[in-house]
Amino acid sequence: MDVESLRYVVTLAEELHFGRSAQRHYLDAGHFSRRVQRLERDLGARLFDRTSRRVALTPAGERVVAHARAVLAALDRLPEVAGPPPEDDTVVRIGVLGFGAADRWPALRDVVTAVAPGVRLLHEDLDMHDQYEAVRRGDLDVGLVQHLGAVDGLDFRTVLRTPSVVVVPAGSALADAARLTRADVADEPWLRMSGAHPRFRDWIGPGGVDGRGSAVRHPAAIPAAVATTGLLGIHGAAAGRYFPRPDVRFVPFEAPAVEVAVVTRAADTRPVVEAFRRAADAVAAAGAIVADPAHDRPPVAVVE
Repeated sequence: MDVESLRYVVTLAEELHFGRSAQRHYLDAGHFSRRVQRLERDLGARLFDRTSRRVALTPAGERVVAHARAVLAALDRLPEVAGPPPEDDTVVRIGVLGFGAADRWPALRDVVTAVAPGVRLLHEDLDMHDQYEAVRRGDLDVGLVQHLGAVDGLDFRTVLRTPSVVVVPAGSALADAARLTRADVADEPWLRMSGAHPRFRDWIGPGGVDGRGSAVRHPAAIPAAVATTGLLGIHGAAAGRYFPRPDVRFVPFEAPAVEVAVVTRAADTRPVVEAFRRAADAVAAAGAIVADPAHDRPPVAVVE
């Protein structure tokens, strides 16, 4: 599989004609067709239906082309990433995973804006799979992520700890449990959850290996996925307040607490990034917020 073959299938998806597609790449139509066929063999799926009169995308082809466009867009950004950093040090791109720093965010923001007046904060969503890489690649300056352990090139400052919970369908026999252990849920079916870090797979347990269905990539989607499928999910207790639903319950679980951290590139020493690190340290020193699993009472401040 190679980059040019991805470009060929994207072009063919646009033209739905081998001759015109080959012309756009200054190739012989036969050579172009063979490259597309080779990619189909590599993927083990037919991407296009071909007749003497028409070319049409298959369902698999639609999915592959959508992903190919995303891959090519990321590759096309490499020259931009390799270029000099932007001179505007007043703009900070922040990626947020799920409920982010929750109750701690106002304090973080206030410290940063006091240290760096005039800073402009831009928000982007993160998902569980790319929460670290988006910062490490330089796509984002700061991330509010789930901290699972050291990652080369990244600096983590924990600002919040919240107990783990099992997200359970309201009609489940487990919904009224005061607390669940791993033995209680050992034989239950789980959602499949996405996460690139090995310790994330340890935390989600059966959801990382034996989970069912398409992998859930965003924390906000977990309660809805549980309600829809009847499967179990794992989350932080703060989710009970930030993603409440009448058809699921958030039951305390014997798993390590969820740690939310401010992550930056270790080599990034710009003043505004240093301001975020100092803000995270100040918030942590003041006391982390532990979300109440019942989610109908205010959070409890715990000084560590």
